[in-house]
Amino acid sequence: MSITAEQLNRVMPSAADLLSDEPEMESELHYLQLMALYSSLARYWRERSDYFIGANLTVYYSREQLRSRDFRGPDLFVVTGVEKRTRNSWVVWEEGGRYPDLIIELLSDSTAEIDRTIKRDLYAGRFRTPEYFWFSPQTAEFAGFQLTGGSYQEIPADDRGWRWSGVLNLYLGIKDQQLRYFTREGDLVPTPDEAADRLAAKLRELGINPDEI
Repeated sequence: MSITAEQLNRVMPSAADLLSDEPEMESELHYLQLMALYSSLARYWRERSDYFIGANLTVYYSREQLRSRDFRGPDLFVVTGVEKRTRNSWVVWEEGGRYPDLIIELLSDSTAEIDRTIKRDLYAGRFRTPEYFWFSPQTAEFAGFQLTGGSYQEIPADDRGWRWSGVLNLYLGIKDQQLRYFTREGDLVPTPDEAADRLAAKLRELGINPDEI
């Protein structure tokens, strides 16, 4: 018998007691990659109020998971159609039964096999997450999958090696050894620092010193 989100909410602990249980990023490369993905998407969607971006946060989804302490926290995940607010973790039964719409895992020597197998099966079978991508900041291994008929099918890369995300309405592709977002027109989605540098350069072209503004 299936259980509704409301029924699950009544029998599960409060989200206030469930903090994220994720380890630190494995290397500086992983940390910088995660920050680039998080900050550029948050800036790109700065006018929106209907999404949540989780960075290295635990996703709590079942009583069995809590009992076994089998915690699974994607490196980055996106949920659309939800209230934009700060969360200590993603608690499915507190969010109307919502799971991530998109997940990105950053491969490392210690996690790559799990990301390619156990987590892939979990995200397809239990989470039913429509899109799953992984990327290695060390080797630039990059793959993307779309949920089709209950299993993941690879998203084909275009001639630039980019893969389209219908969830984000953006491409994901590699630039300067980092995984980045690109618009349909092919423009890089900048981080806040990159956007500030662009603005400063434009002001200098106009003969304006940005440091004096």
